Amino acid sequence: MKRRDLLAWLLALGMPLARGQAADGLPRIGYLATTSPGTDAPRIEALRRGLRDLGYEENKSIVIVYRYAEGRLERLDALAADLLRERVRLIVTGGTPGIQAARRATRTIPIVMASSADPIGSGFIASFARPGGNVTGATSINMELAHKRLEMIREILPGAARVAFLAHGGDPAHHAFLQQTEQASGRFGMQVVPVIVRSVAEAERALGSKGKFDALIVQPIFSSHYREVAALALKKQLPSFSDLKEYAEAGGLVSYGPPIGDSYYAAASYVDRILKGAKPADLPVTQPRRFETIVNLRTAKALDIEIPRTVVLRADQVIE
Repeated sequence: MKRRDLLAWLLALGMPLARGQAADGLPRIGYLATTSPGTDAPRIEALRRGLRDLGYEENKSIVIVYRYAEGRLERLDALAADLLRERVRLIVTGGTPGIQAARRATRTIPIVMASSADPIGSGFIASFARPGGNVTGATSINMELAHKRLEMIREILPGAARVAFLAHGGDPAHHAFLQQTEQASGRFGMQVVPVIVRSVAEAERALGSKGKFDALIVQPIFSSHYREVAALALKKQLPSFSDLKEYAEAGGLVSYGPPIGDSYYAAASYVDRILKGAKPADLPVTQPRRFETIVNLRTAKALDIEIPRTVVLRADQVIE
């Protein structure tokens, strides 16, 4: 009897399949996103590309079960629990809230971080070399870029003295993001003012109540609402900066950070090794090897800001 026929027979008898095994015998992996399918498209395509390069073809040799929080972080726990009910072999997720939700759901099923700003500080892993537990994957080390962001603000806006940091109150990592930025700000003679909110509407009210700012830093967790945040910054005539390319493309002034697609592509190799029997505890966490600068000259023109030629020349992408 062929394997596929045997599985169909077992199902007909009401006999359970092994965890992570679809009715057609394909391994099932869960994909948990804080964002929406549209916003997340470049990330999932990078993961799929990585899987294809390793010989996996979706729905032919592997099944991916998708769950999207649509920017509503409070939904993540229920979505993670739903993935467990789907009996996935492992969960791929990115960002501190997504990883936390997956860990609350299980401490035994492997979790692959497609990106994580501070996996050690967040308690996800013991060390980069020996993660321990059921979590491994890639880190974006976004918080270590705090100095570079402020350096770029100083280069573009020499007179900047008061900078707002838009942080998401629903993401526990915002405390560390703020701490790193505040520690680095002293070297540049800047005051960093936390603006901690849970929605774009809250952000508009908060920014309007805290006085005048010279620039705005946007925490990457707002990726589901980048267009609204960029539009808000433009409305308030605030030059805005973030880590992710999507923010500059959505109308932010500048982004600087590791290409997010790189870590999602790298996540595929963890999926492959875990499906072949490797334990997450033994798979070292990878860190980004390259960083990119995106400059939006359309936004600069709208803000009446002249971007220094040195910044434009070293940019990886210039939006005109």
